[in-house]
Amino acid sequence: MKPSRSTGEVLLDCDSDLHSGSVPPNGVRVVEGEASRPRQALAWLSMTEPDPIAATREAYDAVAARYAEDIPERYHAEPLNHAMIPVFVELIRTRGGGSVADVGCGPGHVTAHLHALGLSVFGVDLSPEMIVLARSRHPELRFEVGAMEALKVDDAALAGVLANYSIIHTPPERLPEAFAEFHRVLAPGGHLLLGFQAHDDATEVAESFDHLVSLAYRYSPDHIAGLLLSAGLTEVARLVISPEEDPRRGFPQAYLLARRAVN
Repeated sequence: MKPSRSTGEVLLDCDSDLHSGSVPPNGVRVVEGEASRPRQALAWLSMTEPDPIAATREAYDAVAARYAEDIPERYHAEPLNHAMIPVFVELIRTRGGGSVADVGCGPGHVTAHLHALGLSVFGVDLSPEMIVLARSRHPELRFEVGAMEALKVDDAALAGVLANYSIIHTPPERLPEAFAEFHRVLAPGGHLLLGFQAHDDATEVAESFDHLVSLAYRYSPDHIAGLLLSAGLTEVARLVISPEEDPRRGFPQAYLLARRAVN
């Protein structure tokens, strides 16, 4: 997605049946296989593209077809995975609506959900293979290849940004850059909804884990809220799901809703 991510929501914590590979000593599972076609769509990115972006893109390209067959159904089957979506939608609609970006849209299932709830939404994902799948599954919607740190959107153009497990592949030192970009594209009063695997130690910047697709990090909700505030985005609500609801890893899951100030 994500983005710099392709979607990596909590459902992917149960994806041992989707991917193969071995776990090296650093605990990061290496996925075998390569993307199936050149990435001409990413020609606009710098030739000095940071390695984490390239690695995430290639890893999600390699598993895109299998991911798209399994993850959307599981997203809709588990209510906690989309519990904050209706709130996000209503906040945008009560402010008069406007364009919304699903950053790290993967095969487009969450983009389509937002569209079904009445939003004017488009999807962005780092993986060209995911974008191909999204366009074929949801031809009525717009999808484009892009990175969350460099969205091809005008300043203050969006009523909302959804980054549903998109930031988990972003190295900790690059989070401020991503959040500054979200602030740039959001209109005053616009809303951001983040979803990510969490931990409860606010003094620890990040904890890496074996995501199965690409190197990933889980973050303290308080730490993320602080970074958002520094970027000009104020937390207005959060949902933290008990680790007991994640049968595979036992991780809490966090959803943070933030708003760009009106003035």
